[in-house]
Amino acid sequence: MLIAGFPAGAWGTNCYLVAPAAGEECVIIDPGHQAAQGVEEALKKHRLKPVAVVLTHGHIDHVASVVPVCGASDVPAWIHPADRYMMSDPEKGIGRAIGMPLMGELTVGEPDDVRELSDGARLALAGLELTVAHAPGHTKGSVTFGLPEAADVPPVLFSGDLLFAGSIGRTDLPGGDMAELLDSLARVCLPLDDSTVVLSGHGPQTTIGRERATNPYLRQVAAGQGASEAPRRGM
Repeated sequence: MLIAGFPAGAWGTNCYLVAPAAGEECVIIDPGHQAAQGVEEALKKHRLKPVAVVLTHGHIDHVASVVPVCGASDVPAWIHPADRYMMSDPEKGIGRAIGMPLMGELTVGEPDDVRELSDGARLALAGLELTVAHAPGHTKGSVTFGLPEAADVPPVLFSGDLLFAGSIGRTDLPGGDMAELLDSLARVCLPLDDSTVVLSGHGPQTTIGRERATNPYLRQVAAGQGASEAPRRGM
């Protein structure tokens, strides 16, 4: 399996290209602010042909390049219906104006083909099977994407802004809810095998085992306790 990832834009949001191998079809996850050039470079480097864009949630730092990336390859974008409105009206997702200098760099709106994600869906794309888990808390429509273990490759969780190395996503923006996020951690993350590689929306990769042992939020959820006061991340 090939996973090519890079941080993009003002928020350092991780964008991922996932394919069975170089030279094959791929899925693009979260092409955010200023990600279009990085996507183009990764496609050329690995000789990939995109078949879809899939989005962990609707915040502008994860969707800002959806229109140009989808348009360049004429592919659909998949998003949970609860977050779809943010593609056309990103300021509602953060509760304030983004600011004219930044907005001037964005192509706000939906691509021509938008498809909606649902909890438990299995997306057969580019020779891969992505399992969708609705994981609200950071936003109402946040999801994660899971890839099963295969041929000496451990299972992978694309966690968006649900779970980070050492932290979790913030819940103080519109649609955020700490109780929902903690429930999502318990329901989506805790049952996973310790070997599961976590590729999040921001920061370095980690594993479920490492986070189960060290992440204050996951530890407290596992113990059935309330939220930690440790710092939270994400836009």
